[in-house]
Amino acid sequence: MLVSVRNPAMRSDPRNITGLALVVAMGGFLLGFDATVISGAVGPISRYFALNGESGSLKLGWAVSCLGWGAMAGNLLAGVLNDRFGRRAVLLLTALLFLCSAQLAAFSTSFGVFVSARICGGIAVGIALLTAPVYIAEISPARRRGALVSLNQLMIVFGISVSYFSNFFLLGVGPHNWRWMLGVQALPALAFLLLLIRVPESPRWLLTRGRAAHSLAVLSSLHGAQVGQQLLVEIQDSLRSEPGASRIGEVLGRRLRFVLLFSLGIAFFQQITGINAIFYYLPTIFAQVGGGQSSAYAQAALVGVVNVGMTFVAIRLIDRLGRRPLLMAGVSGMALALLTISWAFHAAESPGSTTQLADARLVLGAIIVYVACFAISLGPVMWVLLSEIFPNEQRAAAIAVVGFWNSLVSASVTFIFPWELARFGPDGTFLGYGLLAVAGLLFLAGFAPETKGRSLEQLESLLARPVAP
Repeated sequence: MLVSVRNPAMRSDPRNITGLALVVAMGGFLLGFDATVISGAVGPISRYFALNGESGSLKLGWAVSCLGWGAMAGNLLAGVLNDRFGRRAVLLLTALLFLCSAQLAAFSTSFGVFVSARICGGIAVGIALLTAPVYIAEISPARRRGALVSLNQLMIVFGISVSYFSNFFLLGVGPHNWRWMLGVQALPALAFLLLLIRVPESPRWLLTRGRAAHSLAVLSSLHGAQVGQQLLVEIQDSLRSEPGASRIGEVLGRRLRFVLLFSLGIAFFQQITGINAIFYYLPTIFAQVGGGQSSAYAQAALVGVVNVGMTFVAIRLIDRLGRRPLLMAGVSGMALALLTISWAFHAAESPGSTTQLADARLVLGAIIVYVACFAISLGPVMWVLLSEIFPNEQRAAAIAVVGFWNSLVSASVTFIFPWELARFGPDGTFLGYGLLAVAGLLFLAGFAPETKGRSLEQLESLLARPVAP
């Protein structure tokens, strides 16, 4: 059920908020699908575009990671576009970009066109990554905000899982199966575009534009007339208390220093521990332990199912246990799993080993544990925290800064992964990821705040340093 703001007297219905969150979270589905569908096309595009030798490995890394570099541009644009045009218009733009990217990649006949199409999709990824959780947070009641914002992460991992299954089932369509793998995304992109037409604008953004009546209509339709009026007053008071400097200037200023440094830190550790390298190259990793192509794709699909299932667990627990417990438990498991993967590959290559292949069951099990732990911690919790800890007026610009940094780390890790495998082997590569996960655990233990059950305005007063008179 979607909300219409033409009737401000509409009675409050929790399904309105859930329905809106699900529609907006379709951007997360497209983000996850677009990001990982390339995993099934790595081999075919290597052959089609003749990406051979050492230079071919770097070109392959560029073909896979260019979506991340495009996402950086999307991150930079997201804050400006959200502040200028509103969340709804920006989401419509992402739907169009996803649609165009899928078709252009599917029909490309040159490496340059293929990369351009993926960069176009990356721009959509970067914008959607930052806009969807902000919109959902701004329409959600405090008691449900963690779960509702986590719906976006759920849809991301659902998109990842669907991409693995889609790749698996499209393996047999012929030598140009990669075109089908990339082009099928046009269908959900079109559905997203059509559904967004009935989505209202964020009430908090409307207030920043002086459109109080429109904002009240949306708030009342979502929360009821009485609560809507209370929320309107709270948001207005919050906006009045904030200085009038530029958004980026405030984000980089002393007032938000702790919040910004923590956000940059958690965004760094979310990606430097290798999650996207693993997702983008899953069939390649499984090929390192033997088995055929079909088996590698089936194992990737299994990992996708685990990712979705554990994200449901995170949604169930995030507003009950809180953000910190999930982060601490999840990152601990990630570190242990990564070190186990490293040991499995190292043991296979050690002198006296009877095989040059790592234990396939151990590697698969450790990757499943790693993905499961990520799915209950850094995956959803980071984006929930980012949507909560920045003040209303700076939220879009701040998340754009942090998202740009997150995408930069992600693209860099994805780009050098093929080179790392060739230079350090899988044991050295995963050892590095494991040690970085341990460092991330120490960082989170020292600095991660707990935001459970507090309104966005309450969190602003707790986390933002007061401005000197």
